[in-house]
This record gives sequence, structure tokens and C-alpha cells, in this order.
Amino acid sequence: MTDPIERSVSAELVAVLVAVTQGQPRVLTTEDASALPAGPFELAHRSLQAGLRDWVETQTHHPLGYVEQLYTFADRDRSDDGAGRRAISVSYLGLTREAGATGVAQVGWQDWYRYFPWEDHRDGVPALVGEFIAPRLRAWARAGADRAAQAQRRQRAALTFGLEGAAWNEDMVLQRYELLFEAGLVPEASRRGQAAAAELVPGQAMRHDHRRILATGIARLRAKIKYRPVVFELMPPEFTLLQLQLTVEALAGRGLHKQNFRRLIEQQALVEETGDMASGTTGRPAKLFRFRRDVLLERAIAGSKLPLARQPK
Repeated sequence: MTDPIERSVSAELVAVLVAVTQGQPRVLTTEDASALPAGPFELAHRSLQAGLRDWVETQTHHPLGYVEQLYTFADRDRSDDGAGRRAISVSYLGLTREAGATGVAQVGWQDWYRYFPWEDHRDGVPALVGEFIAPRLRAWARAGADRAAQAQRRQRAALTFGLEGAAWNEDMVLQRYELLFEAGLVPEASRRGQAAAAELVPGQAMRHDHRRILATGIARLRAKIKYRPVVFELMPPEFTLLQLQLTVEALAGRGLHKQNFRRLIEQQALVEETGDMASGTTGRPAKLFRFRRDVLLERAIAGSKLPLARQPK
């Protein structure tokens, strides 16, 4: 008979808390930038989300605003708590504004491209992709068991990383990380008993599967800003259109055409002028805008969106 403790499950609540500060996407971390805020779900917690809020505010002293459930990770080999219990991660995505230093040791805001440097295409394709990642993925493809496996690996690498003429899809953050994991190109692979390559792809690792959870959060947010105006959760009450564009570019990881972006914003009627001008800027003063009250009231209704306009080649 199986010991009851071996059949029990423990749940870890994990927060991907995002802000955009001075045009850079930031994520709140713990343990000297090696983990996301997290803690176990306990009987005293009224709900999963209430438990998450308790842990985040206790660990980081940062209150949570907008939060939505992200994903539940329950892989059999994910992790255990040392007592033979199956561990799962219930993750949440939160959007906020950075309030400066947290005042808590080992807790701070980090640029999320510190963990995924290959995801930042705002200035074009990073040299890292062509010079480092592509050759190692091709070598991994050639190591397939047979020609069919080799072809399948090569196709996956091309589609996920935009190689061999394939288009780059900014939403495939998780697929790219998981491909690097499978190829043994990230240090987390060796922790799971998988052989790691001699040379690992640059990018800071995180404990357990927190980098995988972060990748999921980035992918969710990149997709969501295309059909819901959630970006306003990251903006101050008043902002310039340039600040809004830089925020969207930071999240999407690619540059946008200025005039096309502004035209789309006007077509969606997402913002309205405040009547004031930005102060302390160089050059011509810029108009200040705010999100329309109707957008704030109807933000959960599909159809109000902040579309991304691709930068012309």
C-alpha cells in the first residue's frame, strides 16, 4: 500500500509581477534575482489569490493590484518538498508600477531581458541569436536519432527562433525557452537530470522552474496587449504617446512604426488629451494623455485593444 504522504500534493503560489520603468520591462524577484515571489498555499489562506497576495506583500512589501491566474504547472518530475509529496505551481500575472527600492534584502526589480536576452528585438535581431543560438540548435538537430528526427528538430528551431527565413513570433517566448531546455542549452536542464551542452546560452537561470513560469508570463502579456488595453495598468495617470509606445515596445520586444502606432491608437479611441503638456522634456513639449474613462470601465470587454504595428523593413 502506498504511504498516504506520498499521494499528497503541495501547492506553491508564484507571482510574475511586471512593471515598465524608463522604457524597460521589469519583474520583481527574490533571492538575489534568482527566484520569483512565491510561497506555499496554506489552510489559513481564504483563496489561492488571497494566499498569493499575502506571500508577495510579506516577502516584498509591494502591494498587488491587477492580478490574473496565469497557469498551473503540475509536471510529475517538476519538484517535491523533500517529503515525497507532489509539488505543483499555481502562477499569477500581476501588473503594477515600480515604486523604487523595496527596502527588503535580496528583493528587487530586474530587467526581464536579463533572463531572456534573445527576446529583445527592439533594435533588430540580437547578435546572440545568429552567432550563438542558431549554430548550437543546428548541431542539436544534426544529433537527432534519424533523418526524420533531425528534420523535425531543424524545423522546430527555425519556427521558434525565426531561422532559415521563418518569421519571428514574439509570442513564442515559452516555446523558445523549452526548446533551449530540451537542447540542454540552459543550466536548468542539468538540474532535471538532462545532459547540458558544454556552452550554455547567456541569460540568468532561476531556481526550480521559475524561469519557465516567467517565460509563460511574458508570452501571456505579449499576446494580451494585442486585444486588451491592459497596458494602462503599467502607465501613470498621465503620459505622452511616446511613453505609451515605448512601454508597448518594451513588452513586445520589438520596435513599432511611430505614425502607424499613433494612428491605431486614435482609431481605437483609447486615450484622450488632458489639456496639459509634459514638463522637463527636451525639445518641443509633448501633449499629455490619459486613458478614456470608458476604456477604464470597459477594459474587460474584448474589442478594446492596443494593437501592435510592425516596423516596416
